[in-house]
Amino acid sequence: MEKAPKKILVIEDDKGLQQAICDKLKMSGYQVVLARTKNEGIDALIENEDICFIWLDHYLFGQEDGLDFLNEIRHNDQWVQIPLFVISNTASNEKVKTYLALGVDKYFTKAEYKLEEIIDDIKKFVK
Repeated sequence: MEKAPKKILVIEDDKGLQQAICDKLKMSGYQVVLARTKNEGIDALIENEDICFIWLDHYLFGQEDGLDFLNEIRHNDQWVQIPLFVISNTASNEKVKTYLALGVDKYFTKAEYKLEEIIDDIKKFVK
């Protein structure tokens, strides 16, 4: 029996970029759940207990950002162990340090990496 593809949650506010990420992940054999806000991301985690990786942008649609999302999930035993990358346009040293202190596995600046490079790194976390 064939195993179901691993499920990745992508939380990205830019619809065009979100679709490009989704397409690349699907081509790499992953199933993708999409969210644009902190609350959509939380709802996706509740509805999809088999999410094994989170792709998070700092800037999200609405009032809350990636730090708000991360603060909420890192206090939930069910979600704290899910590997998480932040992929964002913002890269101030302070912001990167804050994310890393909250337990993100890696922080990428969008302009410095191709989608394929980030997905290659994801494969090291999602077996």
